[in-house]
Amino acid sequence: MNNVTRRMLVLLTLIAMIGAGPASAQALKKRMGTRLGAPPVNRSLWGVVLMGPNGKQLYGQNADKMFIPASNTKLVVSSVAAALFPPDWTVRTSLYADGPIQDGVLQGDLILYGRGDPTISARCYAVDTTAPGACDTDPFQRLRDLAGQLRARGIMTVEGDLIGDGSWFDGDLVNGDWEVYDLNWWYAAPVSGLGFNDNSIDFTYAPGPAVGAPATITFTPDFGTVAFENRTRTVPAGQSTTIDFFREPGTLRVWAEGDVALDSRGRNEYFALPDPDLFTAWALRAVMADSGIAVLGTSRSTTDSTEFVAARQGVALAEVTSRPVKDWIFPILNTSQNWFAEMLLKQVGRQFGGGGSWKEGLAAERRFLIDSMKVDSLQFALRDGSGLSSSNLVSPRAFATLLAWMRAHPRFASFAAGLPQSGQRGSLKSRFVGTPLEGKVHAKTGSISRVNTLSGYIEQPGRTLIFSVEANNHSLGSRVMIPQIDSLVVQMGKK
Repeated sequence: MNNVTRRMLVLLTLIAMIGAGPASAQALKKRMGTRLGAPPVNRSLWGVVLMGPNGKQLYGQNADKMFIPASNTKLVVSSVAAALFPPDWTVRTSLYADGPIQDGVLQGDLILYGRGDPTISARCYAVDTTAPGACDTDPFQRLRDLAGQLRARGIMTVEGDLIGDGSWFDGDLVNGDWEVYDLNWWYAAPVSGLGFNDNSIDFTYAPGPAVGAPATITFTPDFGTVAFENRTRTVPAGQSTTIDFFREPGTLRVWAEGDVALDSRGRNEYFALPDPDLFTAWALRAVMADSGIAVLGTSRSTTDSTEFVAARQGVALAEVTSRPVKDWIFPILNTSQNWFAEMLLKQVGRQFGGGGSWKEGLAAERRFLIDSMKVDSLQFALRDGSGLSSSNLVSPRAFATLLAWMRAHPRFASFAAGLPQSGQRGSLKSRFVGTPLEGKVHAKTGSISRVNTLSGYIEQPGRTLIFSVEANNHSLGSRVMIPQIDSLVVQMGKK
């Protein structure tokens, strides 16, 4: 091949590359329009944006309009926290004495003071659950460590009360935007400075031994403080299982009612308790008893930061440390754990705002989104950290701007490690499997009534695309909408 021929081939290649851009964009627009315009999804409200890593928009529909984002909201608190906190940042949970100690007896109250650690629970914090240190299997372990430190000091009796002190955060334990029914469940568990086992008890139910018998129901942990009634029955095989759990608001009176089919395999349910500080105090009391340490007073709680100030200013009798904040982010994104998101949001308010509250956490988030990420202030309005509130509003462009900014940030790894990956453990495990994007989509899911969303990255050899898809105002249900969203993302990934 002579030099003239070689130059001609290079020129033709450049001309083809220049021409491919508009043609490719038009093809993408046509493919997306065909799918969004087809029944039955054409009756829904769609917001879509696709960007290159440089922020250039490759496709958009209603990209600047605000939508209810559901759990895509978690991208905000996770990204802000990943940027603001060092990955290994931790908090302490401490025991303080409110009285003198003599001959192994604390002559006063014992204060269990939390600083917003959500990780006193049993769960895994990595996709590879076999990796050393990836999982905590015993939710009581840190409390056992506290009890062990008391014994090492020779303390065997507490003459006063055991106080669960959650005043690191404010006294508003539930968000005013959440539905009353939701407050019964793990995904709306109360948020305070103390927390144990996601502030929930774990119910297990199964059919009874025969038709007509009550269903078999157990729960753990059981400290003898929950008044539970079983109002269920076992019905013949093939009938519907309709069991549900209820609580008298603000109390520990809990009951189950409904039917469980004889051929039902049963399942687990996770039921929130109203006072996380008292719940954690009960858990500590139980492990102290196992360690031979007696508490002669009652167990109680407080969120009043003016109580026990002098005790908290003293030297702690015992302390344990949380898992690092990068581990807090993992369950928020990977399995969409609401309570972790709300605990982290209040922590952002405590560390970078005026206090540990939803108001201060949201204000700190807002400043960071506008000032650092350069998100348009008119394209988001937030009311919580998890997306449970239907009052949250975020545009697709706001999410894409956030995602582009995070990908270039030095602490991106803390954020990226939590994002579900298609075909891997997490909320994308069964999505995009068998498509060209299997293993290539790293994104956060979202779903509440009449809302489905997905925002994240398409990681392909030689290029990364950033996308956000928000579907609102539909009555089709997730089983219909999720495949539609996945189909759109597959179209975005076509070269």
